[in-house]
Amino acid sequence: MKRTLFIFTTLIIALLGLFKLSTYAYAYGDSSIEPIIALIAIVFFLIGLYLNKNGLQKNMPEKPPLAPKKLKELGLSKREFEVLDGIVSGLSNKEIGERLFLSESTIKTHVSNLFVKLNAKRRTQAIQKAKEMQLI
Repeated sequence: MKRTLFIFTTLIIALLGLFKLSTYAYAYGDSSIEPIIALIAIVFFLIGLYLNKNGLQKNMPEKPPLAPKKLKELGLSKREFEVLDGIVSGLSNKEIGERLFLSESTIKTHVSNLFVKLNAKRRTQAIQKAKEMQLI
């Protein structure tokens, strides 16, 4: 946390310095404004690359490994498990279908089969039962 705060503080001070330098250079007419704008754009680009690189490495959620024995016991197919994962993520049937490249009616069928196999009547109940069975 302290390192991140230090990095952001340093970047803000550096950018403020660049802005101040551009103001003086433009006011005195020593150079054109384009190189200064290009320098500021490069700094922002490098900051973006740095933040993106660090953000992608730290924020990748790990999916729990599939428990094939538990899925076989319940009779869940891999596709039904993927639909269950979409339900847990809070996606609608349409969004799950777009994610899995299936039609909405196919997703409705999978959700209906999930409800029967998990003995649930609603999505929230299916999520609760899946957690109890340690599927998710």
